[in-house]
Amino acid sequence: MPRNRRHHFLLALATLAALSALQLFSPSAFSQPLDLPAALRYALDHNYAILEARERIREQDGVILQVKSDLLPRAAIAAQYTVTDKSLGENLPMPTTAQNIQDWSIGITITQLLYAGGGPTASIATQKNLREAALLDLESAINAALLDVRTRFYNALLAREQIKVQEENLKLLEEQHTIAKNRHDAGAASSFDVLRAQVSIANAQPNLIRARNACRNALDQLRRSLGYTAGKTPTDAPEKPLEITGTLDATPATYDLASSITAALENRPELKRLARLTEAGESAITAAKSGYKPTVAAFGNYTFERDMAHGFPENVNLNNFGYQINGWNIGVQANWAIFDGRATAGKVAQARSRLDQTRLQTSDAALAIEVEVRQSYNALQEAAELVDAAQKVTAQAEEALRLANSRYAAGTATQLDVLTTQVALTESRLNQLQANYSYAVAVANLRKATGQADQILVAK
Repeated sequence: MPRNRRHHFLLALATLAALSALQLFSPSAFSQPLDLPAALRYALDHNYAILEARERIREQDGVILQVKSDLLPRAAIAAQYTVTDKSLGENLPMPTTAQNIQDWSIGITITQLLYAGGGPTASIATQKNLREAALLDLESAINAALLDVRTRFYNALLAREQIKVQEENLKLLEEQHTIAKNRHDAGAASSFDVLRAQVSIANAQPNLIRARNACRNALDQLRRSLGYTAGKTPTDAPEKPLEITGTLDATPATYDLASSITAALENRPELKRLARLTEAGESAITAAKSGYKPTVAAFGNYTFERDMAHGFPENVNLNNFGYQINGWNIGVQANWAIFDGRATAGKVAQARSRLDQTRLQTSDAALAIEVEVRQSYNALQEAAELVDAAQKVTAQAEEALRLANSRYAAGTATQLDVLTTQVALTESRLNQLQANYSYAVAVANLRKATGQADQILVAK
């Protein structure tokens, strides 16, 4: 993507959240239950990492204004007012010292830098590249924050579905207890079957309790990723627990490893940011070298001041502001530090070292991104295989439980057979949920690793 188009795209990213918030949300609340697209849009304007990245752009804008000031004219007004005790005025060219002497002056000075060895221009180029880097840092922060929201949202969905599995498991165990009790009352089963059914119910309840607590924790983590608070500070508790809606499905996605690595090296904002920092480092060397060259500035001054050099009439009021002189002067001033104790050499060495460090960081980041893509790709392949295996096992476990119940009703299977198949079904359902969760997260991680914007941004 050309730099100008990318620049506009990044600016769009910076303002997208505010537009979404104005259209969809109040400052600190949203309608519930919350689906994934709404959660992502809310996070764009409320996630603290994104807000901090925006502030860094504003900070860099201020730095650019500061640096540009070196190339603009400067105007300053200087004023002075003094009162001299009459006992100290004997040596003044005055006819009397019967009163205190007031002296004053006021002037305006305008200066314009004409030449500074290219330092200010290079500094401006440096700061502009740093601003581009800040924009890319914002893009990176948005990608990371939205990935975190997706992951937390999927985690909350997983926790919610796990509660349903545990509740269904407990329901089936209670039905099994009812069947065992009825058979016992009819004389077809022993009290041991009833007791074992009661133990199975008791053993299933802690899993349900833990699942509910895990769901509460997952929702709190999601709320943190969203930046959602009920009041003015993060310590203000929400009026009611967060509610979400959606399903945890494994939507098939196809990726090629080689093309994914290529796309990552081309599109990742972290690498583009380091490229801008490299350009900024090169300009910083030029700015540092300007210390070897002279600076030239033009100036002009106009001054009004008390006339203390001429005599005055007898009995004159020495503090009369009418006795004044005024005038102007203009000129050119040059300054050249022939020897500055090698301070400039030190600045140049520092700038070159920072540039070399940035280049090393770029190489390290490229390698890290390649490894990240490979790991994300491998995780996606693993998750796809787990999803396929879990679907088959769940179907088999459901059929096994149906057969066990039929055989138990016919008296050809024991209660232990039924309980064992029930445990296997619960485990397979939990494994399927975990596999779907892993697949959804793996897809999101691979998209982020290859530098693709989140789907909510693409949809915009």
